Amino acid sequence: MRMQPTERHDTFAREPMVMIWIRPSSMSFRRAAPRAVLLLMLLALAACAPRSGAVSMGPEAPRSPLLDPASPEMTAQAPDVFKVLFETSAGDFVVEVERNLAPLGADRFFNLARSGFYDGARFFRVVPGFVVQFGLSGDPEIAAAWREARIEDDSVEASNQRGKVTFAMGGPGTRTVQVFINLSDNSRLDAMGFAPFGRVSGGMDAVDRLHGGYGDGAPRGQGPEQGRIQREGEAYLEEEFPLLDRVIRTRILDVPQPETPRLDPADR
Repeated sequence: MRMQPTERHDTFAREPMVMIWIRPSSMSFRRAAPRAVLLLMLLALAACAPRSGAVSMGPEAPRSPLLDPASPEMTAQAPDVFKVLFETSAGDFVVEVERNLAPLGADRFFNLARSGFYDGARFFRVVPGFVVQFGLSGDPEIAAAWREARIEDDSVEASNQRGKVTFAMGGPGTRTVQVFINLSDNSRLDAMGFAPFGRVSGGMDAVDRLHGGYGDGAPRGQGPEQGRIQREGEAYLEEEFPLLDRVIRTRILDVPQPETPRLDPADR
């Protein structure tokens, strides 16, 4: 080690400054080099290690078929004849479907019913002496998924007599998920393209008990607005139309149920 004094020539510092140079020996350099390499390796490993608290992303949960109208679970062909039990807040009734009457409508109804789509849905339009209508989901996310899931029209092979079940529509090619039960002879609807796909084969007295005090939907009656049902769901109906009856659960009779789990209405 060598010391060499230097002196600063300014008016503020009069004390001499001492600067020190250290000449590393070749032996100390050889010892330090492996340590430096080891330090770099440790830093690299630390950078690759997962951060503390990071969550490992496992496989994604399967998407519910209720959110995917095009899924195989929602596009299966229905049996030639099947029955659907509706457990409701006004009592139970059974819908018997004959696929040959309206094949596309029967397929859609079969897949919706067996997957629990109608579970928890309200009978939001009850017009005494005319129809009972239902099918809008109380979950806005599910309602949005089906809003444009249209099916083609079926030819009208049966008449809209009392107890017949038919898909609602707003014109040609607009059927989605809403259905209605005829409460009287509505054969005038036949010429308008409303194609029944089934009938209430048991429990029509329960259908007649469904609450109809609100009448038709706004603005023709005091019932709920369909647009708000789709946007706001069950919260809107519970707050403003609490007396409306609802579907508790649907079950396909004598036909195997799908393996995909149904959504509990309480979770919607």
